[in-house]
Amino acid sequence: MKDIRLIALDLDGTLLDSKKRLSPRNRAALIECMERGIEVVPCTGRIWSAVPDFIRELPGLHYAITVNGAVVEDLVHGHVLDEQKMSAEKAVEILEMAKGFHTMYDVYVGGRGFGEQRFMEHMEDYEISAELQKMIINTRIIVPDVTELVKEKAQPVEKINYFFGDPQERLRARKALMERGDVLVTASFSNNLEINEPGAAKGEAVQRLAAHLGLELHRTMGFGDGENDLSLICQTGIGVAMENAVVPLKEAADYVTLTNDEDGVAAALEALLGIW
Repeated sequence: MKDIRLIALDLDGTLLDSKKRLSPRNRAALIECMERGIEVVPCTGRIWSAVPDFIRELPGLHYAITVNGAVVEDLVHGHVLDEQKMSAEKAVEILEMAKGFHTMYDVYVGGRGFGEQRFMEHMEDYEISAELQKMIINTRIIVPDVTELVKEKAQPVEKINYFFGDPQERLRARKALMERGDVLVTASFSNNLEINEPGAAKGEAVQRLAAHLGLELHRTMGFGDGENDLSLICQTGIGVAMENAVVPLKEAADYVTLTNDEDGVAAALEALLGIW
């Protein structure tokens, strides 16, 4: 069996099932890993305050990687170990760009998510699932104008989200963002784009955390399902893709497990690490 000392786990579509729940089997597997001295690290596109309480309250969590790798947090001591954020000026440019597309957009700044009421009332126009709508409503502070908010706060920004109802419009926006050359563009879902500062990638964040802990990378493991998990799969010692993952992720993975609705995380831990 591999001597893994750190397991980084994407949440949505990976550790959580389609209804955003943590199954008893997955929870038990994580607890067993932590009792064996393995660091279990949530590695998510969410901000920490938007991570469900049943994850935040798991006994034995010491670290978290949030907003796609923009922030690495020490949960025990309550401080940030590493951050890769974009300037307020750049964020304003990205938000202004969004107005040139038919897209819903929001922003993460200061550890909080901010959105506009005009979007919240019409999320179905952007092909946002019912479960994701609930999460967005529960994790966004409503403001009149997110662009003005960023200008007023003048603080570095963790991430900007775009959502699309039209796949062609998404492609057009992606092309424009990529042409800038100064942002990292990924996605968690087929209808969104997530814009971060270069360096704010999950795999790179795991590397920085491993270095902080004095761990060699071959002793790390990453689980994911979406495009924004590709660096996590490629830059950890063992990359595990869910059966429901996007094709490029499964092709890059060292191991493909069951779907997120079939306790795929627990199944892989049992097979690869001998958990029970």
